Amino acid sequence: MLDNMQNDPRGTICIEDLEIGMTRSLSKVVTDRDIELFAEVSTDHNPVHMDDAYAQDTIFQGRIAHGMLTAGLISAVIGEQLPGHGTVYLGQNLKFMAPVRPGDMVDANVTVLSIDYAKRRVQLETNCKVGATVVLKGEATVLAPSRKFD
Repeated sequence: MLDNMQNDPRGTICIEDLEIGMTRSLSKVVTDRDIELFAEVSTDHNPVHMDDAYAQDTIFQGRIAHGMLTAGLISAVIGEQLPGHGTVYLGQNLKFMAPVRPGDMVDANVTVLSIDYAKRRVQLETNCKVGATVVLKGEATVLAPSRKFD
């Protein structure tokens, strides 16, 4: 169901076709259902995510989405678009800069920073924004698909 999601084209960009500066993105509204499903899958039922009354008394003054739910949108861009199908995550660093709340539209962005063609390694800049606010930033290292290994 993609009614609350916008994606760049899906598929695969093989390492032979990658270029520094290439970008892909995904936009998705984070819903209460997303938060509930993530809590079930991850078993993280922290009340700051699940309980309005509890969350009102925190520094966030309301419920927030799990940080790793937001980070999962980066994974979706990498696995579906850039480089896409067949990509293997090797590493990711993340900094959580601001909360994501139920109903927020999150824009996940991935940009190619460097390419090691011999090792099929690609370094990617990753970030998520809500409006103009960066809510998450980091870098990922991936093993990109190659036509030589089809």
